[in-house]
Order: sequence, then C-alpha cells, then structure tokens
Amino acid sequence: MLNRIGISLDEELLEQFDELIAERGYNNRSEAVRDMIREELIKKEWKEADENAIQVAVAVIVYDHDSHDLSHKLTHLQHNAHDLIISTTHVHMDENNCLEVLLLKGKAKHISALGNTLTSTSGVKMGKLIPATTGERL
Repeated sequence: MLNRIGISLDEELLEQFDELIAERGYNNRSEAVRDMIREELIKKEWKEADENAIQVAVAVIVYDHDSHDLSHKLTHLQHNAHDLIISTTHVHMDENNCLEVLLLKGKAKHISALGNTLTSTSGVKMGKLIPATTGERL
C-alpha cells in the first residue's frame, strides 16, 4: 500500500532536484525520494547492525600506480584483509591511473575499517565504500 505525503521546498531547491532526477532518469519525484530514503535507511541499518552480523559492501578506489610505493601499500592492505575480500577487479584507466573494485563480506565494523583505510591511504585519488543490503527491512 502506498501512502501519500507532502513536502515543502523552496523554488530553487525544487528546480535543482528536478534537474537531478531528470539527469538520473527517474520517471517522477516519488521514485527519486524513495531511493534517497532507502540509501539513508541502509546507512542506518549498517550502524545499528548486530556486532556479529555479516554484511556485504563494495569498495572503489582510483589511484596513480606510479605514485611512490602506493600499489605495494594497497596490495599489502588487501592481503592483510583477505578474509573480508571476496573478489577484486583491477582496471587500467589510462597509462597512469588504476581503478580497483573490491567485493567485501564480513562484520560491518571490519568492512568499514578496511574501506576507511583504503580510501584514506595517501595517494588514493578517489575512494568510496558502498554498503549493500538484502533489502529485507526496506
């Protein structure tokens, strides 16, 4: 059953929101708002997860492989967390930059710690940890 709600937005914010949902290909505002709410609920689910609950996430990092000893540091970090890493994909973006995608499974606190360590490693240009969910609670 769907329930209707109303929200108030100033004109400028609504215009920016409409541009955003058009860029992302949403058919309507409701679909976009539902996805935003789900994203926040997933974050909440992770924060409130039982300490021993097994979670799944994706870590994405971009780095310059010629950066001083960075490839070695990242490989070392990943080997130290081999129990959390299900799979990795390494893509050569160009002659200097690499993209790595890591599929992770384990306790949320361990996955978050690894994600933070990877993304904060000096020389990583971009990094993000994307928590996943089965959606049972959404």
